[in-house]
Amino acid sequence: MVKIYIEHCEPALSKWLWLEYRHASKLAGRENIAFCNVKDERERRLLEKLGEVYEESVTELPLDRARTVILDPEAVLPLTPSDFKIFSNMVVGGILGDHPPQGRTFKLISSKMRGVSTRNLGRRQLSIDSSVYMALRVAEDIPLSGIPMKRRLIIKVNEHHSIMLPYTYPLVEGKPLVAPGLIKYLKDEIVKDEEAILRTGKPVSIADKLESHL
Repeated sequence: MVKIYIEHCEPALSKWLWLEYRHASKLAGRENIAFCNVKDERERRLLEKLGEVYEESVTELPLDRARTVILDPEAVLPLTPSDFKIFSNMVVGGILGDHPPQGRTFKLISSKMRGVSTRNLGRRQLSIDSSVYMALRVAEDIPLSGIPMKRRLIIKVNEHHSIMLPYTYPLVEGKPLVAPGLIKYLKDEIVKDEEAILRTGKPVSIADKLESHL
């Protein structure tokens, strides 16, 4: 089983990130996933529920670089089933995507791990948990071309307002694979979090909301 290292690249563990991280942990199994570069002690305590947690960046861990691959959208080569005969460590960027993409996986991870192989999952932007799902399917000997995908997701909030997510999602039994709880969060809570950011000038951490309940 490949070990997945998610490099936490956002300034805070937002609820959106938490939902994707939690789903990634469920997909991979708690024993097969680690979260790196988590500087906030409260956020580390929360993420320990989902897997291993490191304050250090994955770029600082003593991984066997010959057996490590970074999932980077800018990589030249796609991930293939044969890669899993070589790689036992996989690095995923804990990044909430930009539109258009800003190449942050390369800037924050790949460029700092020279000598480590990189692979892409196609040219379209994926969520964190979708990336984990795709990689795990490829590890099961399913080529990327054999995984059905849906580009963009429209979430209807009400008859006057919809949210468009400009990402690509794998289809599971004909339905887009979305982190449980994310659609409800986008409908009911994200506006409050965005207002709090505008009011305080600081990112909102889920540690403020969840720590006392977990």
